[in-house]
Amino acid sequence: MGSTERKYELCRPFLPRRHPSLKTSAEIVGEARRILRAQSTQRPYTPRDAQRQLFARSSVRADHSNRPSSTFSLHAQNFDFGDSRPSSGTRLSPLERKTKILFPSHDDISKSSPKPPADPLDSKRPLVRTRTRLVRATSLVILPPLAAHTDAPQERLHQDPAKKPPPAHAFVSGDHKEVSGAPHLSAPRRSQSESRLLQSSVDSGVGSDEVRSGQRTDLDWSGKNNTSAGADSRWDPIAPLLQQIKAVAAGGSGEASPEHLCDLCIALQDALAEAGLLGPHHCKRRSSILRTLFQLIDLNSPRLHMHVAELCLALHVSGNNLLNICKLIFQISRSEDNDVLFQNCSVLDSLLGLLLREDASTCGEALFYCASTLKFLSGNAAVVHLLLEKNFMSTAHDFIQKLCRVDGAHGAIAGHVLVQLTATLRNLADHAEARPLFVSYALMSDLCSVLQRHRQDQDVCTNVSRVYSKLSSYAECRLALAQTPDCYQLFLELLSKHHQKQDLVVRLLFTLGNLTAKSDEARQRLFRCEASVDTLLRLYDDYQLREDGPTPLAGVREAEDVLVKLVRVLANMCIHENVGAALAGNTTCVQLLMETLELRSVDVSEELTVNVTAAINNLTFYRKESAVLRRSQLAIAQLMLKLVLSSNMAAMLEATRVYGNLSQSKDVRDFIMQNKVHRFVVTLLDSKNPDLCFSACGVLTNLALDPPSRASLSLEGAATKLTDCLRDLGAGDWQLSAQLCQALWNMSGGGGPETLLATQDRKSLLEILTSYLGEEEVRRGTEDEDYHRELWELEFRPVALKLYHAWSMKCE
Repeated sequence: MGSTERKYELCRPFLPRRHPSLKTSAEIVGEARRILRAQSTQRPYTPRDAQRQLFARSSVRADHSNRPSSTFSLHAQNFDFGDSRPSSGTRLSPLERKTKILFPSHDDISKSSPKPPADPLDSKRPLVRTRTRLVRATSLVILPPLAAHTDAPQERLHQDPAKKPPPAHAFVSGDHKEVSGAPHLSAPRRSQSESRLLQSSVDSGVGSDEVRSGQRTDLDWSGKNNTSAGADSRWDPIAPLLQQIKAVAAGGSGEASPEHLCDLCIALQDALAEAGLLGPHHCKRRSSILRTLFQLIDLNSPRLHMHVAELCLALHVSGNNLLNICKLIFQISRSEDNDVLFQNCSVLDSLLGLLLREDASTCGEALFYCASTLKFLSGNAAVVHLLLEKNFMSTAHDFIQKLCRVDGAHGAIAGHVLVQLTATLRNLADHAEARPLFVSYALMSDLCSVLQRHRQDQDVCTNVSRVYSKLSSYAECRLALAQTPDCYQLFLELLSKHHQKQDLVVRLLFTLGNLTAKSDEARQRLFRCEASVDTLLRLYDDYQLREDGPTPLAGVREAEDVLVKLVRVLANMCIHENVGAALAGNTTCVQLLMETLELRSVDVSEELTVNVTAAINNLTFYRKESAVLRRSQLAIAQLMLKLVLSSNMAAMLEATRVYGNLSQSKDVRDFIMQNKVHRFVVTLLDSKNPDLCFSACGVLTNLALDPPSRASLSLEGAATKLTDCLRDLGAGDWQLSAQLCQALWNMSGGGGPETLLATQDRKSLLEILTSYLGEEEVRRGTEDEDYHRELWELEFRPVALKLYHAWSMKCE
């Protein structure tokens, strides 16, 4: 390069490089700091309801009559004692029976086989070729002596074949099948254990209620499942407990306290567990157990009700009983005082098992109250810890997949259940220990599937948006959501479909703002979605606060919150070069942003004003490519004037950044000098705030291009203040140091004859530059040595050397 070219390179003013051929990492970071900035905002806040209720006041289900009820009364009569009633719900009236006590003589026994007492029901019942009970509940006290039956089979072998066969209603016992016209065999000899159990049952009164009511008892001996002595022995410790519970509940023992009944329920559950009678298999005497437990429902004791519910769930009740038990647990969970009851029992395990085992198409309402209980309990940190220990997140993943397959007539109840389940996940999203599990169990994508299936359901969509708005603030969760296919298009569709639902809109926009804050790929993917910009700008227009225009879709505060989040999305999208250029050329986008600044003041709407100014700053980076911005730059400069002169520091900072971009235009530089804005910019250097100083240096660098402006800046003492900032802030910030040196270089006319500093100040500047150009200073106060060395070498060192050589000659 010749001497003339070198002199020109040495003396030409510094201008921000717009499109370098090759950018280093330091230049990219520096460029982002100087001009394009991602915006942040507070997450939308939802106050917690004072009372636990199924649906919030803002829910679209609040007044619907087809949703499950949140208030109801439960009594013992609401339960089915047999737990096997037909689904029709028809109850059969009990038959009136009269116990007949017969005393047969020995001759009568020898003449014929024993017959049960006459039963009016049996006379109408056809013969069934299967085992039939020999002893009925009404004949427990009329059993003939066992010895009377020993010779009956031999006697029948010698009977006259011509005799008539026994009546058709006679009974057959044992494993022999009934044969038409064949003689009937007598009952087999009972074992000693059977006799003892029968006698103890009669003596203790167990089953007496069933005998008096005429219902079939579980103490019969001829049933197929009750022939082994081992099975009977398991009942020995259980029968007295049931009888004692009945007596205590009735007050007969004088100890009808809930605490005593709770202890008996615990003992009963332990006995059933030890006997192996809990679980999904059908316990033959389950109706007796359930009948006893259901009688306790009428007692007003949440702790006792919890023990009853725990036992019933352990017995795997079904149908109407399962629904009522879930309702009972739901009622208990409505009071925060009862949360401790769930921490010391197995009810949580049973509820999670229900979610995995049951289907919404068959018992959707029971699952609804189950999920509602979990929602209430998830507001308690101690219970949340238990749920996570019990692998709730995995259960939620499997359950969501099941619910997403429910459609048709059962789709409504599946939606009700999802409202409660997604509200539970919303509560769990507040806990740090739960957040990684959202990622590991793929719940971020599961919730997108929920949105796809239930996009018409505003309550479901709102709850999911609350989960996303919380979790998208964390890098790991944000990445998992960003990798979910079509999530951006889905969010845009929901914004368009539910644009009037402010609490849903504001959270989806906040999530999109988080996704686009630090990811260039996310900015591009959102922009490439169908009608993305049109959807966002139409939403902007709907919520724009116009004084003489139509009332916005929400109140003033709510509408402003939507605009804050929406403008943040636009500002973040502008950081991508192609997206930013497209938005800068969109007339509607630029006009809406300028209209907001015209309508709102920084004193009333600080966050909205600052975010709009930041979006305009990012757009003005593409001023040369946008005819819209070139036509509007003076109008924008006028709007920035009231912000830069305000007392709000954030607004001043953003307005100064806008001036840093627009001041590349001669018209805007003249506007700044005519309106004395340069005086204010110079005073910003006294703030000793690195960001404010950096933005002010950008404006001063451009203003110093014009000789008249340099003289005005010199009168304001700009050079001295730039030197002071270099000494006070430069050592720890090489980008700021470079910008300060650029401003000083232009202030001196690119190394020209201007003498802006006194002799002592010139010597001080040379000492500072000498110190900073020493390589040992690169390491001072820096955490990343390689990164800061790159900034020092690429940004600071070239301009500092030029400035050093120019001022060293002046000092001579």
